[in-house]
Amino acid sequence: MEAPDLTPLRDRFPGLARTLDGRPCVFADAPGGSQVPETVIEAMASYLRTSNANAHGAFATSAETDRLIEEAHRAGADLLGCHPSEVVFGPNATTLLFAVSRSMARTLRAGDEVVVTTLDHDANIRPWVMAAEDSGATVRWVDIRDDDATLDLDSFDAALGSRTRIVAFTLASNAVGTITPAAELARRAHDVGAVVVCDGVHLAQHRLIDVGAIEADLLVCSPYKTFGPHLGVLFGRREVLEELRTYKVRPASDEVPYRWETGTQNHEGYAGFVAAVEYVADVGRTYGTPAGPRRRDAVAAAFDVIGAYETDLSRRFLGGVASIPAVRLYGIEDPARLSERTPTFAVRVGDRHPFETAKILGERGIFVWDGHYYALELMERLGLQETGGALRIGFCHYNTADEVDRVLSELSDLAGFT
Repeated sequence: MEAPDLTPLRDRFPGLARTLDGRPCVFADAPGGSQVPETVIEAMASYLRTSNANAHGAFATSAETDRLIEEAHRAGADLLGCHPSEVVFGPNATTLLFAVSRSMARTLRAGDEVVVTTLDHDANIRPWVMAAEDSGATVRWVDIRDDDATLDLDSFDAALGSRTRIVAFTLASNAVGTITPAAELARRAHDVGAVVVCDGVHLAQHRLIDVGAIEADLLVCSPYKTFGPHLGVLFGRREVLEELRTYKVRPASDEVPYRWETGTQNHEGYAGFVAAVEYVADVGRTYGTPAGPRRRDAVAAAFDVIGAYETDLSRRFLGGVASIPAVRLYGIEDPARLSERTPTFAVRVGDRHPFETAKILGERGIFVWDGHYYALELMERLGLQETGGALRIGFCHYNTADEVDRVLSELSDLAGFT
């Protein structure tokens, strides 16, 4: 589809108005956490002003909190394409994965096998490696392709077997932007009887997630990377959430999904999350063509237009960076394969240390990340970790073509002085 002009949406994000030395800042750090709309900020503040209370009390503000909790689960269902009872909240995706992996470790036996990939964020590696260590299971690794940092499907198939119990993989790399063929990977994993665990944290900012289409059993995402507050969200297929034994206090609910939500939750964060999903839906209603009246329809329409808009940004960046010989890009470079990547780019500028590059860019008002961004296995596999990892430049739908050009101009300038 032809991409609409989404630049008017920038006015909804107060953080984007920040300047440095009189120049607008470029927030190219979205893979580490996005900016939030004013409506999200106000929703959180409004809850704290008027309804701040713990849950399940016999008074008005507590009843309002109970309704908010229910609405947050409905919003999570609309974001991920599932039933509200399959949505679990926690402080972040990493904590949720460790919690569920602890329960799943109880189901593993010596000789069982757990499959992880070198493409993943460590949050979807270490919980499963440690679960295997605790239970005597074996860890099988899936490698990447050297030429484009995509998942090696032959390696994936070789890792599967009759003893495979858990297969964990990312929907998109937070380091190099690679989008994996998730539905096909899940099908192959299910063919050997494995539970499929997906990390959707990076993809959720850029594409619609449909847990049913993927046929994921477990999937996590992080609202603070999808225009919302610091929270974690776990989708769990209801049968999985019901079968696993949870670690919880005795008075806590035994109902799914609440028995997975240990302790008092971040209720103001719930309010912000609902507002963030509403923001995404409004993008779909304003700029897209929803297939129906449901909020989920509007969310799907939003990611259609967001995907098209970000594809143009990616094409612009790849075309520009290809003309800077001293800048090396890791990952998919072919503009014909933009559907296989997000607008997240790992680069090195000559022999300059990534931290030094990030620091100089930061001083010039361009905010980017450096290092391994917890994709430690990938940085080691690429041979970059010992020398500082890579510079990560990440755009999303509130970035503009002019900002892409400004980043390219600064990279070109730095490349001339390496």
